[in-house]
Amino acid sequence: MVCPAWPEQALRANILAQISLALNRVWTEWYPSRGYTFNITGSPAVDQAFTEGRTVYAVMERLTAELFSTYVRRTGDAEPYFTEYCDGKLVTCKGMKQWGTVDRANEGKTALQILRYYYGNDVNLVTTNNIAAIPESYPGTALRRGSTGTAVRILQRQLDRIAKDYPAFGKPTVNGTFDAETESSVKAFQKYFSLTADGVVGRSTWYKISYIYVSVKELAQLTSEGESMDATVTGGTWPGVVLRRGDTGTYVELVQFWLSTLAEFDTDIPDLTVDGNFGAGTERSVKAFQTKAGLTADGVVGQATWDALYLAWVDVQSDMGGTAYPGTALRTGSKGNEVRLVQFWLRVAADNYSTLQTVTVDGNFGSGTAAAVKAFQSLFGLTADGVVGRATWTKLNEVGIAVANKLVDPGVKPGQFVTTLRQGSTGTPVRALQYYLRLIAEYWPGVPSVAVDGVFGAATTESVKAWQQQAGLTVDGIVGTATWQSIYENALRMAASGPVVRLSPLPEPARTLQPGDVGTEVLVLSQMLAFLAQWLPDIPAPAQTDVFDASVEEAVRAAQALFNLPVTGQVGTEDWQTFTQAAGALYTVTPAAAAPEPAGVWPGAALAAGSAGPAVLQVQQWLNVLGSVYCGYSFVEETGVLDAQTLAVLEAYQEQVGLDPVGVVDDATWESLRAAAAPYAAQET
Repeated sequence: MVCPAWPEQALRANILAQISLALNRVWTEWYPSRGYTFNITGSPAVDQAFTEGRTVYAVMERLTAELFSTYVRRTGDAEPYFTEYCDGKLVTCKGMKQWGTVDRANEGKTALQILRYYYGNDVNLVTTNNIAAIPESYPGTALRRGSTGTAVRILQRQLDRIAKDYPAFGKPTVNGTFDAETESSVKAFQKYFSLTADGVVGRSTWYKISYIYVSVKELAQLTSEGESMDATVTGGTWPGVVLRRGDTGTYVELVQFWLSTLAEFDTDIPDLTVDGNFGAGTERSVKAFQTKAGLTADGVVGQATWDALYLAWVDVQSDMGGTAYPGTALRTGSKGNEVRLVQFWLRVAADNYSTLQTVTVDGNFGSGTAAAVKAFQSLFGLTADGVVGRATWTKLNEVGIAVANKLVDPGVKPGQFVTTLRQGSTGTPVRALQYYLRLIAEYWPGVPSVAVDGVFGAATTESVKAWQQQAGLTVDGIVGTATWQSIYENALRMAASGPVVRLSPLPEPARTLQPGDVGTEVLVLSQMLAFLAQWLPDIPAPAQTDVFDASVEEAVRAAQALFNLPVTGQVGTEDWQTFTQAAGALYTVTPAAAAPEPAGVWPGAALAAGSAGPAVLQVQQWLNVLGSVYCGYSFVEETGVLDAQTLAVLEAYQEQVGLDPVGVVDDATWESLRAAAAPYAAQET
């Protein structure tokens, strides 16, 4: 039940939940996989009903039209989220309570904040222009031994995941070819689920497999395992070199690897060997891809073809799982896309390190791949067992990125100190330094980012000095052994801790803003006032516009009166700072403020200066618990913002327990604080 008289933000939350739930039903083919001929129902008990002739209120019509192409999706997932909901009075459920959304809206929460209140902070709103007819996933003809193409690959991927719950079915290789292994897995599946065990995938078998796949991944439940859409980090930047027939080298290998992967999904692209030689086969594959992509089919890889090819490969990787560690070790006998990626990394590494041998990129982990893995492990100080566990996978990824992006010279390992660097230095070591500084700049706002151009100029010197100041090193802008090692180790450590979460301050206008002004600064002002208006009823919500019109002036005057500022209708420095501070404070207020999530669980993202929210509040509470039992620690104000005071106490703690005192909460610092505070927090309760 949704009443048109409800607050608009409650209506928005409900409409978005209803759209997302319906799209989830369509996306998972919930009904076709159960034998029905439709994709969605008209039952309010199941999906959403519409009654012909019923009054449609203007506010509902307006909001539905506005939100038609927007839905809820969990961070990192591809599918629309299963936004289970109920009225919350007559019926209860684990998801959103519709009458509760009214209370949340009256508390000042926006539609997204209401959705996150019920479904968690990892849901976001996604808008798409891809509104089309509902497709049917069944390919239209039965799949059998010898079939190839995308449909076979989808089938194999689903059977591969189902095998985690039904290991007796066997795990077919995900290669796009319906081979004996796939047929055996299909027959085992059919026999178990009382289907004709002929190894042929017709409509009934296809949708039964789809049904079980959706079930084991819980894609239509609040506890969904999710369909991965992780991006892939690799040498995707245009190298500035046009590739054509007769060329050789790492960039040719990269193009061949992308094409060979795409060929598994698209039978119009001929498969090819990844050998670093741009021959006739590679040229044919390039032309086929260019034709598919609407590019000039000349078989030459310029920037347009390179970029389109890389983006197409990234899109395929989102379905294949990206470059994240697959969760289980790869060893002799393993098959599939993860093995292909390992083999490609080994090929890239072999181009740079003479002691490593080249392997064939075929997705089969045979004796040659095992030998190459052992050689790689020996070179990089890992246990040489020929098994690709998490540590080997991570190092392969790091080396692959370093070689592909020219961060290391031949024979030089990532992170290896080569020579002292200073302003005026040039070359590959400088590129590596700048790359690591760019990573660091994402986590420490005081360290300016730099261009990766291999030239140690004034900007690189400034960035180095900023890091030296941060890390307690001699601030001279010269990169010797100690500075190099500090930059390299901290860049990798922070990157492994996930993306930094930070509340970025809004840039202060260079002038006083007043009625009649036009520009980006006015747009930011109107958006900030609109945000404040959602929380503070004394401030009327202005139009979000880049023109300082009457609605913006009215909101400015109301905000000035509320915050005890001179009511001038103009926005100077003091006004701007007051508004942004208020917005920042409200940004950190969440339903978890009293008992902050993630309640001791590592949030999966590093916390740096300016970070805000319940995870920061948790850190502050832990610091204060320790401050209550150890006189060496100072208390901090529990604001939920990682401010200068919290940073100082945090760095003192890190130094005390032997962690790098750099003021960033990575996973090691988080776990250390949690373990140190746990005994005393338990005593308090």
